[in-house]
Formats: sequence, C-alpha cells, structure tokens
Amino acid sequence: MTEPTGLRERKKIRIREQIAATAIRMFLESGFDQISITDIARAAEVSRRTLFAYFPTKEDLVLQRFADHEDEAARIVRARQPDQPPLDALREAHLAALRQRDPNTGLNDTPEIMAFIQLISGTESLAARLSRYGSRGVATLADALHENGFNPLTARLLAAQVTVVQRELAVMNHAHLVKGESAAARYPAAVQATNHAFDLFRDGIAAR
Repeated sequence: MTEPTGLRERKKIRIREQIAATAIRMFLESGFDQISITDIARAAEVSRRTLFAYFPTKEDLVLQRFADHEDEAARIVRARQPDQPPLDALREAHLAALRQRDPNTGLNDTPEIMAFIQLISGTESLAARLSRYGSRGVATLADALHENGFNPLTARLLAAQVTVVQRELAVMNHAHLVKGESAAARYPAAVQATNHAFDLFRDGIAAR
C-alpha cells in the first residue's frame, strides 16, 4: 500500500530534522572536523545514502537553516503594502526580528544558539559556505528591488549594502553577548544601530 503524499512529505521532514538535529548536537559536543558523516548517520539511525539525499555536503547539515532564509529579504519587499517603500519594509522586519530575538540578528543569548553561532564562526569551511548564502540573498533582493522601481545597478548595489550591513549588525550584537551582555541589555543599542543603518540607506538614496 502506497503512503499518501502528505504523509510521505511529513515523514521526509521529520527525517531531515532528525538528521540535522543529531549532527548539530554532535558538532557542538565534539567539534565540526572531529565528526564524520558515518558517525552522524549511525547516530541518526539512517544510511549514508539517506543522509546525502537530504544533505549533499557536511556543511549543509549545519547551514540548511540559513539556506531556508536566503530569500527572506526579497520576500519582505514583495509582500509589503503598495504604499510602503521597500527600505521601510526591510527596516520594520529587522526591528521585529530583534524584538523576537531571531538568532539571525545575533541578539539571542540562549546558550544553544550562542554555541551554534560560535561553531559557524570558528569553523572555516562553515564560514566560507555561509558567505555563499549571502551572495544568493543579494541576488534575490536585487531582483525584488528592480521589480519595485529601482534601476538594475541601484538595485544590485543597494541589495549588497543591505545584506552586508544586516550581517554586520548581527556580528556586533553577538560580540556584545559573547562579552557577557544580556540580549535584553543589548536590545536598545541594537535598535538604535538598526535605525541608524537604515537612516543612512534612506538618506543616501533620497536624491535618486
């Protein structure tokens, strides 16, 4: 008897999450380079073939969370209200993410999240792969901005600036948390830095 499509998809999602969760736990306990694909497959109770069907590379086991968000900025621009400027929509979304302590903002002091970010920043292959997701995010955001009235050059340059600055804001926030500051204590400065950054974007392109 064949499983219904919806049931198969849910099963695939559960297996994918199980493999990723197992891998991240093992990486955090022993280090990224010390754990092999065979180790992970054995602990997750799947074959190597099954593991590679879900995650083509070892790095993907960690960074798949970021891959799911690489076109988020483009989605925000496309989903905004017609009378709302794209930069205002991106600003509001970033401020909302700070309030929600989204790990992507660097403003989350949960020990597991802190350790996860340290794992990425301290592993060369993971940091390098993460930069690729950033590049794809620039491309999708540039397309969305172009669709909403920016000429191609301006759209590409602005998308690159927004992507890099949001990443830098996250790095700054995380650095303060590593030094012992709580997310709650850092929050006002994080909001101020975000507004300052988007003010610079707005003022810089106002004449365009």
